[in-house]
Amino acid sequence: MLISGKSITISTLLLLFAASSLCFTVSIASESGDPIPTPWPEQFHSILFMNNSKGNLQIVDLWYDFPNGRNFNIIQNQLGKLLYDLEWNNHTSFYYTLDANKECRVTHFPVGLLRPTWLQDGNYLGQRYMDGFLCNVWEKVEFITYYEDVVTKRPVYWAFYTGMIAHVMTFEVGKVLEDPKWQAPVYCFKEAKEEQEISYPVRLVTDNDVSIGRLMGAAMDVSLPF
Repeated sequence: MLISGKSITISTLLLLFAASSLCFTVSIASESGDPIPTPWPEQFHSILFMNNSKGNLQIVDLWYDFPNGRNFNIIQNQLGKLLYDLEWNNHTSFYYTLDANKECRVTHFPVGLLRPTWLQDGNYLGQRYMDGFLCNVWEKVEFITYYEDVVTKRPVYWAFYTGMIAHVMTFEVGKVLEDPKWQAPVYCFKEAKEEQEISYPVRLVTDNDVSIGRLMGAAMDVSLPF
């Protein structure tokens, strides 16, 4: 069964952001002494509390594993379904459930995973308090505003141009999900004929299900199937 309806994953937005930032450079400190954003660890685990522009709430269990070319978002919608968003650096994403409905959709994107240095060359906005933490704040291509704890350099809060926000509840550097859990269910491959190609230009739609992996992948509009 195919997942249907209208929803977008955080991963999708991250991917959309990267499409306009295919060339990543490492910034150096400016003459004004502005701080440099800390690159993401190549591997980490994070729990995110999400609220989109319509007030839909989610808990996102995020596993970022750049060396192995993969990213995983396990998305619990408030009083709703548990959605798995599995992304690979070969531009393929699997969106599926593990319940009796056996829903799945396979999607191909024009760019791969978000790089650890994606925030470099962001526009520094100064220091602000967020969720009780003093943060350095950057904005990137009018797509995302990113808050980083001044002391620990951990991400604290993300705000997207769509109105979606993410509060970072935990951030475990070097934590890696076991390999067997990265396998999409067999019924995803049976639905291969239903694969969707995402190409540009198309229009960005946001709804309930938002996952981090490809969300910032490109700062441009993209239409998603569910």
